[in-house]
Amino acid sequence: MVTANNPYVWGTGRRKTSVARVRIKSGAGQFIVNGKPMDAFFTTPETRKAAMQPLVATECASSYDVWVNVGGGGITGQSGAVSLGLARALKVDNPALEAKLREHGLLTRDSRMIERKKYGLHKARRATQFSKR
Repeated sequence: MVTANNPYVWGTGRRKTSVARVRIKSGAGQFIVNGKPMDAFFTTPETRKAAMQPLVATECASSYDVWVNVGGGGITGQSGAVSLGLARALKVDNPALEAKLREHGLLTRDSRMIERKKYGLHKARRATQFSKR
């Protein structure tokens, strides 16, 4: 919650093996990821769109400043983690936005992870090549 001592709202997002810690505050629309502008960190249009989706869905893109620390996984997982963390922070800051965020599926954690490799197989499911002789 925003107080006089702490004007920030925090949200944590996870996707695959990525973890994002998102901090938001009322402002002019600045978006910083790991110390870089969002456009410099997320270089593809798909990852930029995924990271910005909660702000676009709630039409709050120019009313919040966003700072993100994200690590682990790859760029796609990181953008998904940022999206979930941002949606959770927006929900805490303004509970009226929860219905719109949930309608767009932005508050649901995507639990899909990489399946582990099993012994006797090449990969998680890839078996050895069949040999007739």
